[in-house]
Amino acid sequence: MIKQRKIELLAPAKNLECGIAAIDHGADAVYIGAPRFGARAAAGNSLEDIEALVKHAHLYRARIYVALNTILKDEELPETEKLIWDLWRIGVDALIVQDMGILSLNLPPIPLHASTQMDNRHVEKVKFLAETGFKQIVLARELSLEQIRKIHEAVPQTPLEIFVHGALCVSYSGQCYVSEHCFGRSANRGACAQFCRLAFDMVDADGKTIMQNKHLLSLKDLNQSEELEKLLDAGASSFKIEGRLKDVAYVKNVTAYYRKRLDEIFKRRREYIRASSGEVKLAFKPQLDKSFTRGFTNYFLFERNKDIFSFDTPKSLGEEMGYVKEIRGNYIIVAGVKPFNNGDGICYLDERGKLKGLRINRVENNKLFPAGEMPRIKQRTVLYRNFDQEFEKLMQRDSAERKLRVVLRLEENQFGFTFTLTDEDDYQVSVVLETQKELARTPQTENLKKQLGKLGNTPFEVERIEIACTDNWFIPSSLLAECRRAGIEKLLQARRIGYPQEVATMPQTNHSFPISELTYLGNVMNEASASFYRQHGVTKIAPAFEKQAPSQAVLMFCKHCLRYSMGWCPVRHRVKSPYREPYYLVSSDGKRFRLEFDCKQCMMKVYNV
Repeated sequence: MIKQRKIELLAPAKNLECGIAAIDHGADAVYIGAPRFGARAAAGNSLEDIEALVKHAHLYRARIYVALNTILKDEELPETEKLIWDLWRIGVDALIVQDMGILSLNLPPIPLHASTQMDNRHVEKVKFLAETGFKQIVLARELSLEQIRKIHEAVPQTPLEIFVHGALCVSYSGQCYVSEHCFGRSANRGACAQFCRLAFDMVDADGKTIMQNKHLLSLKDLNQSEELEKLLDAGASSFKIEGRLKDVAYVKNVTAYYRKRLDEIFKRRREYIRASSGEVKLAFKPQLDKSFTRGFTNYFLFERNKDIFSFDTPKSLGEEMGYVKEIRGNYIIVAGVKPFNNGDGICYLDERGKLKGLRINRVENNKLFPAGEMPRIKQRTVLYRNFDQEFEKLMQRDSAERKLRVVLRLEENQFGFTFTLTDEDDYQVSVVLETQKELARTPQTENLKKQLGKLGNTPFEVERIEIACTDNWFIPSSLLAECRRAGIEKLLQARRIGYPQEVATMPQTNHSFPISELTYLGNVMNEASASFYRQHGVTKIAPAFEKQAPSQAVLMFCKHCLRYSMGWCPVRHRVKSPYREPYYLVSSDGKRFRLEFDCKQCMMKVYNV
């Protein structure tokens, strides 16, 4: 008997439309922002929209998680408690939280997930959270395969959630204070200003310029689609797609791609099974490079590598299409294997490494006629397509449907007939059709199957129809249609009532936190949070950066290292830099930030000067 583990594909939703699209394109769960207190303040949603999404998801046994993952002020805790009860009443499956003060509230029995904002990268921290009662833990993006495996071995019963796709934060999540410092917009309060996507000069201690006007903290986008099986074997149970600010086309395409990849693995590996129901049928071929991408990286999954940054631009490049062969008059001749479409958007890096773009007005074979003025592009310049007109049209249509398999059976009883529906999750309902039996003049089996099998726009599709009658009875089509409609409605109701809602209460605990002192890095914003840590053995607690910013604080903690990127790592490259430390990043408005390299922790720290 193979022991099976349910595997969850977790997709983002900035709104109801995106959430429904995610479910229809194969997500086992969706995470979405609440009206307030989510780590993407621009992606809040009404309770009415969340409730509508819950109803749609639960039909397929998919789950809805609501992000309440900011740190909270004391005066915000009562409102948070009320909001949590409202979310519980509408059927939300779990909350993603950061602030330990939430645990002191009068909570309904709703499961809590530990947000990556808690800085979940060490075995000891994850064990602590599991013992505290968190039902799922979102690990840091920077972890290697081996680190994930060790954490899973330490908490084998706790599902581990792993980011597999989308934008990367350059600082460890929950440990980035530069947006608050520079702009008064706290990442831990849902208002990150994306400082890491800005352009900087890099200078040394003598003022010599090392690099000029480059996006030195901007990373490529994560893509683990080729490594899913390795992640499964390391212990991952939930695969998370980043993107609560992305549009619906992104959600459709990326969710469908990962659904397809996972299903291919499940066919070979019977120990892993889907966490929800229903088969997805696509009207398009999903391709990751059709959606927003700065280029792809597997980040630190296989330890450190140099191909993680996107210094030239923080914007989407899209798919590589070929290169400029020649420019003649009002058109560009391209060499490549992929066809362009009228209306496509293309981009390229100019001689100074700046991203430039243009729209194609017309395509004739390998000739591109740009809209507007002809750009100056050197021969052999690589062209990327960051807007595919035809693909976007596909995404605007009904690009997928998700259907639940159902077996239909018609048999006779002493009052007439019984119509029974049994779906793939073994929900079963019956409708009794009371009617006088009348023999037909022509064979009826195929007509009965045809009439009963018209499931149309319902969430169901026929797996099999069984006609178990002792004679060739005639039943009017109108009665069969009414019987079918009643049966479908009854089955839908049975699925809603029978949805396996998980309940969980946080236990009272006093096990020791891994460290006894918390600096501003503990993100303790309210007294309830401080009380929680004291109860768990922390003797000294500093206030959150947003409450009292310490002088000379580290503003960012980065696994990404500029000294390594330049080829001057004293541990791995053993090449002496031609520049004198410390190095500084200088923003366009003249602000300076000092870099410090902690080789023992293999980390780069960013300080305010």
